[in-house]
This record gives sequence, structure tokens and C-alpha cells, in this order.
Amino acid sequence: MGRHGADTGDPARRPAGPGDAGRASWARLALLALLASVLVALVSAGLRSVFWVLAGLAGLAVAAIGVWWVLAHSGVMRVAGAALSVVAPITVLTLYATAGMLRPALCSLALWALAVLAARKAVVREHPASRRESAPAEAPGHPWILMNPRSGGGKVERFHLVDKARAAGARVVLLGTDNRDPAELAGEAVAEGADLLAVAGGDGTQALVAEVAARHRVPFMVIPAGTRNHFALDLGLDRDDPAASLQALTDGVELRVDLGFAADRVFVNNASFGTYAAVVGDPAYRGEKVQTTLQSLPHLLTGPDAPTLRMRAGTEHADGLQALLISNNPYQRAVDLAHPGRRERLDSGRLGVLGVRVANAAQAARIVRGSRSGSFLRLQAQTVVVETETATVPAGIDGEHVLLRAPVICRIAPGALRVRVPRGRSRAPLKGQAADWRRVARLAFGRRMTSRDGSVGVAHR
Repeated sequence: MGRHGADTGDPARRPAGPGDAGRASWARLALLALLASVLVALVSAGLRSVFWVLAGLAGLAVAAIGVWWVLAHSGVMRVAGAALSVVAPITVLTLYATAGMLRPALCSLALWALAVLAARKAVVREHPASRRESAPAEAPGHPWILMNPRSGGGKVERFHLVDKARAAGARVVLLGTDNRDPAELAGEAVAEGADLLAVAGGDGTQALVAEVAARHRVPFMVIPAGTRNHFALDLGLDRDDPAASLQALTDGVELRVDLGFAADRVFVNNASFGTYAAVVGDPAYRGEKVQTTLQSLPHLLTGPDAPTLRMRAGTEHADGLQALLISNNPYQRAVDLAHPGRRERLDSGRLGVLGVRVANAAQAARIVRGSRSGSFLRLQAQTVVVETETATVPAGIDGEHVLLRAPVICRIAPGALRVRVPRGRSRAPLKGQAADWRRVARLAFGRRMTSRDGSVGVAHR
């Protein structure tokens, strides 16, 4: 898959336009607010401001230990952890108030928050589906759509997707109670002449049918009728209006995107291993998420049989990981395995790797250092090997719980999937981006820079 066109997604690379003045203004505001937050602390306490910053960080570290006790223990230790996580920040705030530093501290914190917000505004960019739009795709002659009536709380019926799809000339098959495998149904559809496969359902079903579409080299279409539909979001589709995706049947463009594999299982979003995957695999999790998580975590984190993972990716390796998330293209934000954020592109040919290692209270306290704490792993690779001491390892493949034989080889297939999307779809901005202060400074002073990843968006052929 080649690279097409110049990158126009990064505000620090593209030619100057009307929006650049606004971004530069946001960048200058970010730098001014950041400087003001430092000056407020220095004017209020001079060099003693360093002590107050350290005191605040110490309070956060103690609170992190309390949270760790809540997650990793039960009984008295859990109660003590809950108390510690509340008492620690209150104690710090009381010390600030007693010393007359509460108001300056809150002012400095507010300015810092404004700086981060403005920095994100400065670098926010539209989420394009491709670097350069392709020509309109030829309308399929025999489109086939699998719909899950139960998915997303009944979106198929609520948005009248069956009638609208049939009116557009598609053959619709409802996923019923006979437990027929979606991949098997899709394979039969291709054998009967289907020249486009589509799914109205969740990401797990999307992945199963996408693998069939990739194998037979037929276009695939996403109809976001599931609960979350992260894949649809990163394709730029409107998750609030699933019926809008049907426009791709008559007025669509075709994109080439990557597919991830965990052993022989395809994933369009991610494959998770370890603690998070084990909790999600508990049958009780569907009905009582919080209660099931609190009951399971002590055994999974500190129990005698607590699972640990090893990861190898090229020359990189890590062991003692409790949770590992392998994604089809890297997520743009920091580690949060439950809500990892958005992907800037789906055609980089790279897996994203996010790992967590917190084995004791000391490591929990160091979490306040962020990525420098040693508790977080973040990298990119084309192939990742996941190893464990057991013969099998629980995994969540796009939200579907499975057991895979260890070691699990995860890989990415660049440009393996042809995706048909509406030509006029909306392109949501990539919100929640990290504040890249180097880029912000360049924008503030009107200088250009080269993007680190080289491009943004999904490429097409």
C-alpha cells in the first residue's frame, strides 16, 4: 500500500490557511497560561513553592497507594485503602489552607488546566478518512448485510435498518437465535455471489465478517449499530445515525485499512490480555460490572495464581505485565485499557502496544510520575509475542472473550481490508489529544515542523 498525497492533517506541516491564525492564538494562550501558572506559585511562595509542589505530589502518591489497596485487596485492607485515598488529598488541601497557599495553588492549577486545554485546541486536527479522497466507488451489484437485532439496544429496529437496506438493493440476513457463526454466513454469501459484505452490529461481529471480506478481497461496509463501535468512529462514521452508512451503497469511496491478528483471530480494534481480559471474561461482568471487577481483582492482582504476561516485540521485551492491549494501529492517548481513546490512522502498518505493571504499593506510588514510573509500557511494532506461564491465556478480541493457546503471536496485515464508506460522511476532530508542547511552541512562534508519524488518517489505494 503506497502513501498518497501530502499530509494535511498536522497543523504544523500543512500550508498556511485561515485556521492557522486561530491555532496560533490558542498556542500563544497555552504558553502564556503555563507561564502564569508558574509565576503565581513563585510570587506567592518563592522558592518554597517547590516544597508545596512536592507536598502535592506526595499526597497524590499516597492516594495512589490507597487506590491500589482497594483494587488488590479485600476486607480491612480495602477499607483502609478507601480511607487513605480520601484522607491524603484532604490533608494536603488542609496544609495548603493553613499556610495560606490554597488560593494561589488553586489559581495556579486553574491556569495550568487552561494551558493544557489551549494546547490541545492548538494541535487539534480533523480526523480525515484518507489523505486524498478516491474517486467514487462503483455501486455493488449484490450487497449482503448481516444485522444483529439485539445489538446496541435494538438499533436495527429503531433506525429501520432492514427496510432501508432492502430499499437500497441489499440482501439482509438477521443474526438469530440459531447461533450460526457470522463468518460462516458471510462465507456462504460470497459463494452465492455477494460482491460486498456489511455488518450492522458490534465490533466483535464486524471483525468476524471483515476477516471473510479480506480473505475473499471483497469490499466491507460498517453500519454502527452496536453499543460502542470504535471501528466506525475511527473511520469517521456517524454512530448516532447508523442508517447514514447505507449511503456508501450508492455514493461511496473505498479505503484500504489494516487488520490485526491475535493468533488466527482477526481484530479491527484491539486484543487485550491479562487482568482486564480475565475480568471481562467473567459471565457475571455483563450484569454487574463494578461488583464483579472488585471481587475479581484481588485474586488477579495479588493472589497466588495471579497471571503475569511477558511481551516481545523485536528488540523490546517486558515481563511481569498484568494487562496488555495490542491495537490495530496505535491509540493517540496514554494508557487506559478500558477506554484507550482514538486512533489517528488505520493504515500505518503498525500495532500499538499498551502495557501495565503495578505489582505492589511502591509501584502504585510511582504512578504519579506518569510514563517515567516504569509501570506503563507504550510502543509500536509489526509483530508482538505474548507469553505466559499457562498453556492458555484469556483474551478480549474486540470485546469478545476467548481463550488462546500461548504463546500468542499478534501481527498486522497492512491494507488487508477494503472498506466502503459514504463519500460525504462527517469527520470528527480527534479530541483528547495530549498537549504536545514542542508543537505548541512552534505554532505560537509561527514556525513549521515535520510530523513525527509522517501522516494522519486512513490511506486508500
